[in-house]
Amino acid sequence: MQTELEIQNPYGFKIIPSQEDFQTWVELALIEQDKPVSAVLRIVDKAESQTLNRDYRNKNAPTNVLSFPFETPDLPDQLDAHDVAHLGDLVLCAPVIEQEAQQQHKTARQHWAHMVIHGLLHLQGYDHLDEIQAENMESLEITLLQQLGFPNPYEPNVIIQGNQTNK
Repeated sequence: MQTELEIQNPYGFKIIPSQEDFQTWVELALIEQDKPVSAVLRIVDKAESQTLNRDYRNKNAPTNVLSFPFETPDLPDQLDAHDVAHLGDLVLCAPVIEQEAQQQHKTARQHWAHMVIHGLLHLQGYDHLDEIQAENMESLEITLLQQLGFPNPYEPNVIIQGNQTNK
């Protein structure tokens, strides 16, 4: 499946995953998509993350990832048959992701992959508002990350070094 990604890095962060990594993680996280999709990944600083988190979630603090699913307007069938479905936008806060990776004793790449997959699942309707939803979503995240060779992100103090997992 072809996935169109727009990577926005308005603050010019130098140490972020490659286009290829983002592409791999997004495509892995696509569940039950029957046509090509597009998404925007916006890499932001703490100030923009905090503003968006405050304005859209009533939480006045920066956060690692925010998901803004695209809501398709009601259109006649002939106008709604686009070749590419836009999933929405992910807002990824580079400083928070880097800080959390260090605090959680993970590689930055490992945590970036987790946040992209987590956000993409949200764009597809997955959530963790109650215990059952959280278990389903976390189980899917764990499975997808294991396909990349990463350990369970919810186990503390797990880091990948080379091909070994250390606790």
